Amino acid sequence: MAKKREISQYSIDPAAQQMIIRAEELGIGTAFSRADNMAPCNIGDSGMCCKNCGMGPCRLTKSGDVGICGATLDTIQARNLTRAIAAGAAAHSDHGRGMAMTLKATANGKAEGYYIRDVAKLRNVAAIYDIPIEGRSPEEIANDLADLYLAQFGQQEGRVVLTKRAPAKRQKRWEEAGVIPRGIDREIVECLHRTHIGDDQDPVHILQHAVRTALGDGWGGSLLATDISDILFGTPAPVLGQANLGVLKTDYVNVVVHGHEPTLSEMIVAASQTPEIIEYAQAAGAKGVSLSGICCTANEILMRQGIPAAGNFLQQELAILTGSVEAMVVGVQCI
Repeated sequence: MAKKREISQYSIDPAAQQMIIRAEELGIGTAFSRADNMAPCNIGDSGMCCKNCGMGPCRLTKSGDVGICGATLDTIQARNLTRAIAAGAAAHSDHGRGMAMTLKATANGKAEGYYIRDVAKLRNVAAIYDIPIEGRSPEEIANDLADLYLAQFGQQEGRVVLTKRAPAKRQKRWEEAGVIPRGIDREIVECLHRTHIGDDQDPVHILQHAVRTALGDGWGGSLLATDISDILFGTPAPVLGQANLGVLKTDYVNVVVHGHEPTLSEMIVAASQTPEIIEYAQAAGAKGVSLSGICCTANEILMRQGIPAAGNFLQQELAILTGSVEAMVVGVQCI
């Protein structure tokens, strides 16, 4: 039988507590109630299960157990962690790929509504990689930078060029450990290959490649995504803002943006401020459009546009439960 927790164990936030209580009154499930009802598998929770090939799944519940293929518990746990890292790196880095493609399209006039807003950041980043900047337009520089960044995904040899921005001492440690990523996609693919049956059995060696893959994300896909977000949407500066469910307004049309893609949320911000949209909302009896964010997207538009944050990852359902949200526009991840 599910064990129900005290309301304070769900969240310390009074606004979240009110909405969790309201959800229970209405009989509507949330992540909190589902967590109570979903008891985790003890074997999986301990990392003692492998389902990487068709001969399994294998459960190693006793000391000395090995899988059908002969994999030990250490090998299985290293494989499972490495596959999780591969999935996370793919998610983060594919976001970076989308940003690079958007920069490329913007530079070539093929992305309506997108502009290069921080030319200084563009020039500074391009100079790091010896991309010519003197006497060239921002669009020409951006096109070359986009090409360089897109090449980091598919290259098979060498190193992800962004890793050269790490401190020299840190780079030396990476080189000594043999974990400098060669290409973002290559390391993710090797994760999946190396952790399958009949490949790498050494847990230490497997985890070494997990580190290499993670660096390809953090110092590759994620870093270039941040660069491009600043170039296209402006480099953030400290701002005063508001946060929590109380930013939702009773006399406005409330639109919440949620997800992980600023290419979507920034366009929603721009659209919500157009006279046509404001007049449309007013024609329905509202004072206007009130925009707010949830989770990662909330941080993006808060630090760049001063748009309030309605909540975090665990509050996305609670925002809808208020009944005040006319639309929640979602992108990808954290949903």
